[in-house]
Amino acid sequence: MNNVLKATAFQLPGQVSRYQGKVRDVYTLSNKLLVMVATDRISAFDVVLPEGIPYKGQVLNQIAAKFLAATSDIVPNWVLAVPDPVVTVGKACEPFKVEMVIRGYLSGHAAREYAAGKRKICGVSMPENMKENDRFPEPLLTPTTKATEGHDEDISREEILAQGLVSKADYEAIEKYTRALFKRGTEMAASRGLILVDTKYEFGKADGKIFLIDEIHTPDSSRYFYLEGYEEHQRKGEPQKQLSKEFVRQWLIENGFQGKEGQKVPEMTEKVINDISERYIELFEQITGEKFVKSDALDAMERVEKNVLSFLTSL
Repeated sequence: MNNVLKATAFQLPGQVSRYQGKVRDVYTLSNKLLVMVATDRISAFDVVLPEGIPYKGQVLNQIAAKFLAATSDIVPNWVLAVPDPVVTVGKACEPFKVEMVIRGYLSGHAAREYAAGKRKICGVSMPENMKENDRFPEPLLTPTTKATEGHDEDISREEILAQGLVSKADYEAIEKYTRALFKRGTEMAASRGLILVDTKYEFGKADGKIFLIDEIHTPDSSRYFYLEGYEEHQRKGEPQKQLSKEFVRQWLIENGFQGKEGQKVPEMTEKVINDISERYIELFEQITGEKFVKSDALDAMERVEKNVLSFLTSL
């Protein structure tokens, strides 16, 4: 399918390196610019699944661009331009070696830890007598290490500082930014009838200054519930209707896959692929309030390369 962009291998002017992450292809240029391509790859349990999801990269890139623009008054971010629906060009930063995860509700990984009897996550206490998807009295900061390969690992504030992963001054700054960003994201979600359940932020430094980097408030980095029906679902002990990648994880779990050794990814049928694509588009429209306009899919690779080169030559 020409409208699925699974990988790129461009040679861009001034290209110094190309890094392929789980979902993004990142090109570093000699003028300290990053060209980040959001492909249609999808990962779960830190494993890249074998099939791409149509328009997933466009959904991620365009939601991230919208929220980065909407939060630039809180913290400066790395973005300079969005020359293609799946491409962001911005300032190259040195990333901090931790990801700032913030949780407003007992869901996902936190809920699985809680169900296993744990009452602390990343050194932070969770209240007793909570049900899955209950709201925390205050959002919990639960950072993880930023793994270049394999699984990210939970880590406490104390361990981060003790290991020197981030200086005390920088960590206090990104903690403050994380809480402010989550507050803004929560307000924007509520205005669209959604609950921002949890999310993660990544930060880096350039020229001695902290920048917000990567994507924010997308279905890959965040979990959303519908506000309508939330209380009733909780009262009845029913699952919440959610817009996030959690439904992909649940599908994998139900089919015997959690990324563990010896487990095999279940077959991704055309129906499964299209269902996932539709859920991503649904989230885009719900969270932005805009109609999703599918990008020109005649040849995604050719289109992306043309748009990136056109932008770079205009600098």
